[in-house]
Amino acid sequence: MNLRVATYSSHSALQILKGARDEGFETVAFGSGRVRPLYTRYFPVADYFIEGTYPEAELLGLDAVVIPTGSFVAHLGIELVERMRVPYYGNKAVLRWESDRSLERLWLERAGLRLPRVYDDPDEIDGPVIVKPDGAGGGRGYFLAKSPEDFWRKAEKLGVRDKEDLVGIQIQEYVLGVPVYPHYFYSKLSRELELMSVDKRYESTVDAIGRIPAREQLDLEVDTNYTVIGNVPLVLRESLLMDVIEAGERVVKAAGELMGGLWGPFCLEGVFTEEMEFVVFEVSARIVAGTNPFVHGSPYSWLRYDKPVSTGRRIAMELREALEEDRLDEVLT
Repeated sequence: MNLRVATYSSHSALQILKGARDEGFETVAFGSGRVRPLYTRYFPVADYFIEGTYPEAELLGLDAVVIPTGSFVAHLGIELVERMRVPYYGNKAVLRWESDRSLERLWLERAGLRLPRVYDDPDEIDGPVIVKPDGAGGGRGYFLAKSPEDFWRKAEKLGVRDKEDLVGIQIQEYVLGVPVYPHYFYSKLSRELELMSVDKRYESTVDAIGRIPAREQLDLEVDTNYTVIGNVPLVLRESLLMDVIEAGERVVKAAGELMGGLWGPFCLEGVFTEEMEFVVFEVSARIVAGTNPFVHGSPYSWLRYDKPVSTGRRIAMELREALEEDRLDEVLT
């Protein structure tokens, strides 16, 4: 089989396609024609570029395997992804558990992780909270609130005027700590978990607001916003690594019990508190953009492989092994 690696031209496509090429695969990018030069000229990582959000016939004709990203799922929607005929790397059943916050919380609770409190009623808010609309929108629409009155004032900007409008919105305890986003890879072939890298996000305006003196912040009445602009590499204290690794192991185990397994790349989004407790508030069950600073590998991937291995390349390594061992059906859906 002349398998080609394909992905939607956004999010972490550069890394995925570069990693696939490093493993000897031909590559396919698809998406808006405007970005074609990005993948074929400025960063020539795509052997083929096809215009279209999901050009199924062309992808089938190229014997392509699609690597999902947050952008791909956001643009196509879960229903279309579940129906797509092009082979898909990973477990599609995970998507609904990831995108539905109530199911996601059930998953993380089954994993036995420390989670923030969730408020079902905005009028019960008794401390700082972060409000999150559903979907992989890169933090867009998130906001902080400190009281019921503060919540309703800010929620009105999202079109939320009464409790009937709260469907798809989660009100979560805001846990003070250092934001940490560890990236994992679980191999279904070897049944081993790998810690690939760790990042923190640069978010606007919550990070940029620090450049404005406190008095002027009050005068300007600047609202915080959590739209992700970029990602910053992070190396954790070595004494914290087992906490992060064990959390990943428990998430994989719970996925096996609830939805038939989680394999490939995923990320836990959380904070370390001043008591050094890892508090997890979300799981992203696919490659995340926080892996992009590590195109040449991270300290953790270097320790394991002693060569440049990005998360994108690790996916291609798994596909290569599955192809050589005639086990592709185990990793594709």
